[in-house]
Amino acid sequence: MDASRLQGIGMTSRRTRERLAMRLGDAGITDVHVLNVIRQIPRHLFVDEALASRAYEDTALPIGHGQTISQPFVVARMTEILIRYGIPQKVLEIGTGSGYQAAVLAALVPQLHTIERIRPLHTRSQALFRQLGIHNIRQRLGDGHLGWPGAAPFDAIVLTAAPAIIPPALFEQLADGGQLLAPVGDDRGQRLIVYRRLGEEIEEEAVEDVSFVPMLEGTQR
Repeated sequence: MDASRLQGIGMTSRRTRERLAMRLGDAGITDVHVLNVIRQIPRHLFVDEALASRAYEDTALPIGHGQTISQPFVVARMTEILIRYGIPQKVLEIGTGSGYQAAVLAALVPQLHTIERIRPLHTRSQALFRQLGIHNIRQRLGDGHLGWPGAAPFDAIVLTAAPAIIPPALFEQLADGGQLLAPVGDDRGQRLIVYRRLGEEIEEEAVEDVSFVPMLEGTQR
């Protein structure tokens, strides 16, 4: 990859990332580790080159296949929630998508597992992680409803697409004391909800209204 594209110039430069981090701080993101990662990750590489000049706007952008790269504030907010009780050692992400949320998480946690159901997005993110030298991400093409039983239990699970209800397999793969963070709902409305497992009990905390693509079953090749 061209070095100037990797580092960014003009509207994709490090200075532009710094301005984005400052805006997120003003909007309520308080974790300094999360803001530092936002400063470092070149978001413009996770969108089509034609949209690179918009990569550091605080907005969701299309990435093809009916999917989007999440708004930076939402990525930062979800990351901040996941690490609020300390850094989880092993995290499962459902919905790799562009790979941006995975890259942000991988900068903060030792092990990240991520599942994508759409093959071209899975393949593209694999190549991008290699180019960026990110080596603590394990990837799988598959149905996120099933989770990743062979790698469970997970200290944290995050969904980047919205189910109407949380698939039971994901709660089964959540470690005691772990958090599951997900947008839940449909096209009539969604809420970002934090579930925390305490023994056999699941605590639930609604955070805020959000808008994500729906979580679908199966794989798309």
